[in-house]
Amino acid sequence: MARSRGFWADWTFGKVAALSAFLVVAILVALAVVLYGESKLAIDTFGVWKFITSKVWNPPMNKFGGAPAIFGTIVSTIISILIAVPVAIGIAIFLTEIAPHPLRTPVGVAIELLAAIPSIIYGMWGLFFFAPFMRDYLQPVIHATLGKLPLIGHWFQGYTPGIGLLTASIVLSIMILPYTAAISRDSFKMVPDVLKESAYALGATKWDVMKDVVIPYAKLGVVGGIILSLGRALGETMAVTFVMGNQPVIPHSLLEPATSITVTLANEFTEADTDLYLSSLFYLAFILFVMSFLVIAIGKFVFLKRVER
Repeated sequence: MARSRGFWADWTFGKVAALSAFLVVAILVALAVVLYGESKLAIDTFGVWKFITSKVWNPPMNKFGGAPAIFGTIVSTIISILIAVPVAIGIAIFLTEIAPHPLRTPVGVAIELLAAIPSIIYGMWGLFFFAPFMRDYLQPVIHATLGKLPLIGHWFQGYTPGIGLLTASIVLSIMILPYTAAISRDSFKMVPDVLKESAYALGATKWDVMKDVVIPYAKLGVVGGIILSLGRALGETMAVTFVMGNQPVIPHSLLEPATSITVTLANEFTEADTDLYLSSLFYLAFILFVMSFLVIAIGKFVFLKRVER
């Protein structure tokens, strides 16, 4: 009788687990089908690649191109990752190897609390505090330093009211920083003490231990945290809506206002008064869905598998 109850418990558990996994796949497929179906009018009207490469977004003229929004999404995500990842790894190293023990818990909790702050709070902080700070203090520094660099200096020219692509990227980097920092810290804690102590015994410095022992051992978790932050950065809406500027153009400078897919959807979805307008917005949402899926898939099946090997 006991064996029979155990058999049925295992059978039920296996079926529930399989159903849960299938439900996730079914939801993803349903999302893709709905988004594609709603985008069909825009796809048939403009074509796949013409919509993606067109720079014109003019609703009164029924001309819609997704290049400015796609450009803003990709650039803001890349910049935010480039800013957040080194800082997050530095925080994780500090909390696990350098900080005094009484300081590790409160600082770690503070970093994790950043992830619990609603994104609209980040947006309001960025609009009312960071954007004026960017306009009055950071822009002159950027012009005097990065603006004079060869090849890339033109990306840091011009004076704006503080709202723009770079401002949104910095605010976004602050939002995603806790994810990489927390996961990297937990990964560093899992490194066996015997490995670090052996390296110290051989005369390695703290930098040598972190560079040659801790980070290589924990790199799977670090890469996983980066991928999680990347997915969050791609889909963030409210924070960047406040500070990006919502200008449907490809900017000549990172300091100029721009737009992204999420910003366009948040600002214009309720204003779509024609079927083509609404379908074009759904097409942008479908593109963002595909971008997010590809990023996570590539990170999971290419980078993580390579790191595992």
